[in-house]
Order: sequence, then C-alpha cells, then structure tokens
Amino acid sequence: MKHTAKLPAPDPIAQQHSDKLLQLIFQTIKNHRGWLSFAEFMQMALYQPGLGYYSNGLSKIGKAGDFTTAPEISPLFSRALGNHLADVLKQLPHADCLEFGAGNGQMAVAILQYLQKIDRLPSHYYIIEASAYLREKQRQLIIKHFGANQNLVIWLDQLPVKFSGIILANEVCDAMPVHRIQFEQEEFVELGVGHTDNQLVWLTKPVTDTLLMSRCEQILPLLEYTPYQTEVAVQATAWLSTLADLLEQGAIYLIDYGYEANDYYHPMRHKGTLRCHYQHQVHNDPFILIGLQDITAHVDFTALAETAHQKGLRVEGYQRQSDFLVAGDILNLSQQGAPDPFQQMQQAAALKRLLLPEQMGELFKVLSLSKNVEMPRSKSADQRYRL
Repeated sequence: MKHTAKLPAPDPIAQQHSDKLLQLIFQTIKNHRGWLSFAEFMQMALYQPGLGYYSNGLSKIGKAGDFTTAPEISPLFSRALGNHLADVLKQLPHADCLEFGAGNGQMAVAILQYLQKIDRLPSHYYIIEASAYLREKQRQLIIKHFGANQNLVIWLDQLPVKFSGIILANEVCDAMPVHRIQFEQEEFVELGVGHTDNQLVWLTKPVTDTLLMSRCEQILPLLEYTPYQTEVAVQATAWLSTLADLLEQGAIYLIDYGYEANDYYHPMRHKGTLRCHYQHQVHNDPFILIGLQDITAHVDFTALAETAHQKGLRVEGYQRQSDFLVAGDILNLSQQGAPDPFQQMQQAAALKRLLLPEQMGELFKVLSLSKNVEMPRSKSADQRYRL
C-alpha cells in the first residue's frame, strides 16, 4: 500500500518546515554513526520540539487535517464514554481523570459537560499533551466552555507520582514509536534508518538490545512462517507498566485500532501494520513528508493486556468499539432531545461511522483495566477470550 504518487504536494512553507526537520534527522543519523532505530526516527518525525508532526502548528485533526477521530465525529462518543466513567467515579468520590493526548480538546469538553449534567464530575481533569500547539487549542476550547477562571482542567508536564481515578488514552498507543523487526529463520533483524544521496534509506542489523530481543522471542512462536516483518511496540508496554505502578485505585481505558495477537501476527500482515496519514489519504512510506504526516502502527492488545496482568491490574474487558459504546447507552443518548430533521440525519450518519463493522465499530477496540473498582459495562459483549 504505497499510493504516494497521488498525494497532494505540500505548500512551500510546509515544505521548508519538512526540509528543516529532515536535515536535523540527517545530522542525528550521522551522530549515531549512520544508524537510527526506526523508533528513534519515529520519535523525531512525530515529536521533535517545534518540528515534529505533533509539535508543530499545522492542522492535524478534522477536515483541514490528516485524520478524524471518534470524538470529532459526534459528541455521542464522549457521552457514552462518560457513562462508563460515571460508574467508576461513583465508587471514588474524590477521584480525578487523566487524559493522554487530548487532541483538540473536544472529547474532554464533551465528557465534562455530560458528567456535569449527571452530577458526576471528577475533582480534576488532568491532560498530558506533548504538543504545545494542541495544548493551546485545548486551552482555548476549555476556556470557551468553562470560563477562564475554572480550575477543573489542569495540564501536566509529567506523570503524577500516585493517582486515583480514571486514565484515558484514545488513539494514543498507535502513535507511540515502534521498532521494525524482520523475523528470519535463525535471527531477528532490526530495520533502522540511514541516509545516502540526501535520501532516507532502510538499513538492517541483528537485534542486540536485550529487551527487544526478549520481546522478539515471545513473538516468534506466534508466526506461521518466516521471513515476517512487523512492528514491536516496547514503548507502549513500558508506558502502561508505569501507569500500573502509579495507579492506586481506579480504571484505565485504552481505545485504539488494532488486533489481538493471533490477528496481529496473521500471515496476511507479513509486512507489518505501519501506516502514514496525510490529508486523509493513507500510505506506508514514512520517509516522505517528514513532519507533515502522521505515522502510526496498529496496537497489539494482547501485549498490553499481558503487561497489565503482570503489573497487578485486572483486565476487566476487551470490546469492539461498537459494543463498548452500546454498553455506554449511546443508542438511548442519541434519542435524547429533539433535533431537527437535518440534525437527525447527521446523528444517524455519525452513529453509522462509530458503530458499523466496516467503519470504526470493529477495527477500534477498547481495553478496560482496573485496580480495586468495578467496571460492569466492560463485561458487555466482552472478547477477552480472544486475547
């Protein structure tokens, strides 16, 4: 899946921005003796301060950006999620919420408006956002809806030492840097990044990192044949491990597109799941449009569930997004109020995108994790047996 020939060309200012980041990556490769792991390259391409995709001021979400997330499709998504959160919050009267990567802030606003309506507001709603540009957009939206002097929403620069409440990550894990590994018959080969003739190129070398080697050894028995190429997300599992350590009581909701291990390492995905998003077009060449396109990989939910279990969290549920939202009463929520016929049509179209299997309903999954709380809605149409 390349299709790069059909991608629209960036404007001159965006191209200059991209070229600047590319030159910095070239210099970094040189400083690392001609080799960067793909995870290091992805980190720079997405998060390099002031230059990376999530760190610059270019539009990313919605019609003017590169992709659309569920909260932008309809506030019904956030309200249904809010019913899940309310079940946990009523068990923890002084609990907080913590959202990672809050996008343009629409999900946070819709959740808080709904929780306020049903009298289940958390003590605080914390946001950790890597992008200064997105943080400012979030701040403006929060001020618009809750006032400049409100102290309900607080932005954090680092994780708290301890936390009680709910942790949310909607389309966060897919944007965490991954290693790319080629499984050969007798060795694991890492695909890294070099450059020649002013172009980025793939380079290979045997896997030597101990943690990466251990993860490759766990994956190998799941493969029907070699050679096989895939992404290995050691950063995502390390991040979840950290969350498990700081969570004293509460719940974690991980919402993303991905598969359980048997599907993730299916023979049909023998080239991996790496995808790039640019102006609502999808391709798989990460070496173009540097800093201008999103780079993602599908989530291995089995790896996250196993990490959670090992760290003392309870895996409460693994649901398709459609089942998770239905359990959150999205169908009844859609009937509330009396929208005009045009709004009814818009709402019906949004429900289709959120719920239908060929849209977001089946590709997106929700992994629900807990520590010392009950999460009854996560049991509905539960598919933990697939993990």
